[in-house]
Order: sequence, then C-alpha cells, then structure tokens
Amino acid sequence: PPTGAFVVQLTSWCPLAPNGSALAFGFTIAFNKYALVRYEGGRFVECDAGLLNEVASRLATILNNGTEWTQRTEERRGACHDVAHALWPHTALRRTPPQAAIIPVDTGNARAPVRLTCHVWGFYPRDVTVIWLRNDDVLSPGDHPVIEATSNGDWTYQTRVTLTVAPEAGDVFTCSVQHVSLEEPLLVDW
Repeated sequence: PPTGAFVVQLTSWCPLAPNGSALAFGFTIAFNKYALVRYEGGRFVECDAGLLNEVASRLATILNNGTEWTQRTEERRGACHDVAHALWPHTALRRTPPQAAIIPVDTGNARAPVRLTCHVWGFYPRDVTVIWLRNDDVLSPGDHPVIEATSNGDWTYQTRVTLTVAPEAGDVFTCSVQHVSLEEPLLVDW
C-alpha cells in the first residue's frame, strides 16, 4: 500500500480582456502545490521550488530537450483562445435580469417608524441602479445609502438599498431597479 499521497498538477490559464481575447497564457507544473516549472517565452523555466529546486531544474531541462511538451503547451495556448471564444457569449456577455422584493421593518422610532429594504438579487452583469420613489417622485440618494453589489458566487450579484420613512395615508414607496438586462425598470411597490 502507498505510504503517502503525492499530486502532480498541470495548470494552464489565460486572462481575458473585456472583449474576450486572451491577454496572456500561463502553464505551470506543480508537485504537492509547489510550482516546479512554468512555460515562458517558448521554454520551460524552473520556479523557485525551495527544497525541490534541483528537481525543478532537471525537469525544465528534460522538457526543453524534447519537442513533445512544448508542442502540448502550444496546443493548450490555442485551446485557451478557442474555449474562451466559444464560452464568452454564454458567460461574460450574458444578461441575467434581477429580481427584487421590499422588506419592511418597524424601527420603534416615532419620527421614522418604518425601514424599507429593497433586496435585489440574481442579476448579471454587476452594474445596477436602484432608486426609491415616493408617490412617483424620486428620493435623493442621501435618503437611502446604496450598498455596492456583491457576488453570490454563481456569476450573479445582489445588493440592497434601505430607506427609513414615516409613511402617510396613501403613500406608495417604489423600489426602481435599472439593469442592462431590462427593457424598462423593474418596479416594486410598498
């Protein structure tokens, strides 16, 4: 039976520009999380691998003496571009419309007894504008501080905007959400 676990990891990546084109290409071979060699300028170069420095140096020499690994790495560079090109419209260029709900909370303060929070979630891309209206009149941003959109971890975002009010009979408070995925603002009344 094996006495320990060892992992050799090959990693390739390509950071993308806003238009989806590959800005660069990276390829690294690591052993138990320690980077041994990276592909740079058409050659494999050793990384500062500490105790494994001698192994990294030998590995770089072996990989550079043949053409197979250089060819494989160049194929990965091409695949990086091709995959990015194929996935870009379905990932970074997609549009996911937001959902919104207003949650009221009693504050216990007689001058401003209700805190309205407009929760907005599930949207992509990140940029969103959320404003409050009172009886169809836009309230100033100072009345309702905006929280920056935060990632949900699933390629969507969420935010919330809170407004503390003293409603009068007949008042309608509206949370208006503007997003690139919407043809017209999403309006939620309270």
